[in-house]
Amino acid sequence: MKYDFLIVGAGFYGSVLAERISNNLKKTVLIIDKRPHIGGNCFSDTCKKTNIEYHKYGTHIFHTSNKKVMDYMSPFMRLNNYRHQVLTNHKNQVYQMPINLETINSLFKKNFSPIKAKKFIKKLTQKDKILKPENFEEKAISVIGKKLYKAFIKNYTFKQWGIDPKELPASTFNRLPVRFNYNEDYFNHCNWQGIPENGYTEIFKKLLSSKRIKILLNCDYFKNFQDFDPKYATIYTGPIDKFFDYKFGKLGWRSLHFKHIIKATPDYQGTAVMNYADLNHKYTRIHEPIHLHPERKINSKSTLIIKEYPLQNNEEPYYPINNIKSKVALKKYKQLAKSMPNIFFGGRLADYAYYDMDMTISAALQKFEKIKKLFLD
Repeated sequence: MKYDFLIVGAGFYGSVLAERISNNLKKTVLIIDKRPHIGGNCFSDTCKKTNIEYHKYGTHIFHTSNKKVMDYMSPFMRLNNYRHQVLTNHKNQVYQMPINLETINSLFKKNFSPIKAKKFIKKLTQKDKILKPENFEEKAISVIGKKLYKAFIKNYTFKQWGIDPKELPASTFNRLPVRFNYNEDYFNHCNWQGIPENGYTEIFKKLLSSKRIKILLNCDYFKNFQDFDPKYATIYTGPIDKFFDYKFGKLGWRSLHFKHIIKATPDYQGTAVMNYADLNHKYTRIHEPIHLHPERKINSKSTLIIKEYPLQNNEEPYYPINNIKSKVALKKYKQLAKSMPNIFFGGRLADYAYYDMDMTISAALQKFEKIKKLFLD
């Protein structure tokens, strides 16, 4: 098959671009992925023993306030009414996450009002006198104080990233909301939130349904790149350091391992995601996907739980570790990428960025507009 564009990676970034190029530009696309399925880390499947749909690579909650993204995605999915609420286990006690008024009152055994809680936390942070936080730990303590940080953030962060929180940039803490009310909706700032009613895999089937798109799975680009010769361009969504054969060294990546367990109970933990903040648990979270679809009635005597274990693995990267060494190397890789006019880089791995799904989709739509201008004629 002759094709106009080659896309490496069938996650959201690659699939959105494949859909736009095939349906809007009327060009042919070959999209390849080394995994045996489409959907990237958003791939969803059904557990045969329980008939419960699960997200193979960890719970994915679609959330956005980007109307352009939602307008684009609406023909491909319909969201259910799931609202994401996270709990955390600390010393066998369960607390609400993100840190809110309930978390503060429970940990300190108080009954603060919102205003009194703010004053109380302010006093705690003033004791540490961190005026210009230079790393993740200093930033956290400057916002919530040492006790909250040590209880819920420090060890969890160490497990998740595999490095001392002092080595993480202060900006990483900005992803963690802190509230002085009882709002436990994790994504309360978003206009749209939920789980696709028919699962994520169905979205990708629709995105890639054009007759102009050919899908090739179990295909490693680096073992077969000499076989590909697109007419116009290649769009690469994999790790940028691997593309250049680690010319400037390996970037810092964090990976995950998921252990699937069937429990002989219809409900194991009463919530979709339970964090484990202490070091005596090697896993960071337990997912129970039956709670993601409250609209479904599943009469099962058993439930599926998934334990999430962070690990260091550059071959299956999930999260970029933005330490100083990686930032220096990334700058060189991006400069090198600019010198390749017929190859476009994008997505979480190629951009070495911690994108949510809506950010990935938005970036793909923006990239399409650039491609459209270049190849419309």
